[in-house]
Amino acid sequence: MPSAEIITIGTELLLGETVDTNTRHIARTLRSLGVDLYRTITIGDNVERIAEAIRESLSRADIIITTGGLGPTIDDPTREAVARAIGVKTEFRPELWEQVQARIARYGRKPGENQKRQARIPQGAIAIENPVGTAPAFIVEKGNGCVISLPGVPREMETLLSRSVVPYLQKRYDLRDVIKVRVLHVSGIGEGTIDERIADLETLNNPTVGLAAHVGVVDVRIAAKAPSEAEADALIAPVETDIRARLGTAVFGADDDTLEGVALQAAARRGWRVVLLTSGLDDEVLANRLQAVNPGNLLLIKQSEPADADALMAEVHALRQKHQAHIGLGVKVTPAEGQTNLDIVFESDDTRIQRARTYGGHPKNALRWARHLTLNLLRLQANVEEI
Repeated sequence: MPSAEIITIGTELLLGETVDTNTRHIARTLRSLGVDLYRTITIGDNVERIAEAIRESLSRADIIITTGGLGPTIDDPTREAVARAIGVKTEFRPELWEQVQARIARYGRKPGENQKRQARIPQGAIAIENPVGTAPAFIVEKGNGCVISLPGVPREMETLLSRSVVPYLQKRYDLRDVIKVRVLHVSGIGEGTIDERIADLETLNNPTVGLAAHVGVVDVRIAAKAPSEAEADALIAPVETDIRARLGTAVFGADDDTLEGVALQAAARRGWRVVLLTSGLDDEVLANRLQAVNPGNLLLIKQSEPADADALMAEVHALRQKHQAHIGLGVKVTPAEGQTNLDIVFESDDTRIQRARTYGGHPKNALRWARHLTLNLLRLQANVEEI
């Protein structure tokens, strides 16, 4: 099975002026083809450094995909860099120049002389027509390896990747396997606890199991390689069942599920109308997230800051009665020396819960952590009462 590396090119990426979205898209495409991606790197607009990176990547991997640096300006160095890395010159291709002129004519303009650079590619390269932009792409083969250079504009890159590159890779490397990924989302227990419970599964070879911690949520990734999606699913299924059994109700969803979506869906199944009181959350992200999922079942009530958890519960109770809501939720975030204190309360007709937590990380992360804990409490209580 071939391996791959991705090289994104552009000083604007290194300066933080532009966000790299290309790497993620290419990585997911390679994953769907069953290609193992080993490294991704970013290089500025320097011919020699790019050439050196390409040479190093070719020494380790079969497929090198570059994005960016194919424009018409002097600081678009990818064509020259690839040629140097392979040990050839660049050459002018008249048919590519015709394509460039035709693309530019669509804008009602005539190309300048500098745009002839886009018609130059490494000698012997396979040209890839760009139907959605002015920069042709190309593929240079070297032994069993290849360098595929694509434009940096995301939509152009995505079009050429699916239209030309994927069929090329499938044919050249006889790609028949797929890599399927299933991501389980966990809330209420930390990464360390999860690791203790499923550590043996993290040593599996196929499927593989890995963890990715976020603020208040941990993702458990199960990735399987197989000749078909159905066979990959068959490898994933028993491992997912095992993980769910070990982690229990802490697993709140999978793949595209969100904590707010799952929490509100659980509340909706109960027919609950929810009143939310927040204190110390400077923005309205929690309420906005909930309202986006289920606007009819949530009232956001802003109040003066309660003195303590008991006062928070009293205000939530009063608001629930006033608005005839089934559920009252309250969350109070209080900055303290070196930590953030959190109080969460939940009230229904027959249940009252008060929880106090402390957070030692960055104060801004504490707000996200508080939202997730509040949503998770709502989810758990809805499911408990449903049972």
